[in-house]
Amino acid sequence: MTVELALSVMAGARARHLFLCDENDQRTGLITRARLIAVRESPLYTDQVRLRDVLALAR
Repeated sequence: MTVELALSVMAGARARHLFLCDENDQRTGLITRARLIAVRESPLYTDQVRLRDVLALAR
């Protein structure tokens, strides 16, 4: 899922965070709307940035 899609889903659900899961439905992380907005405002952002990329940067 891209950052833009995640922000859209979160806006529609009025959610402040998303739980991220792997292909086995096991939770792999949590990401906040604030973090996604910060990533989107970064000069390195492109519309191809995916949530897994954001999580990898946070580690």
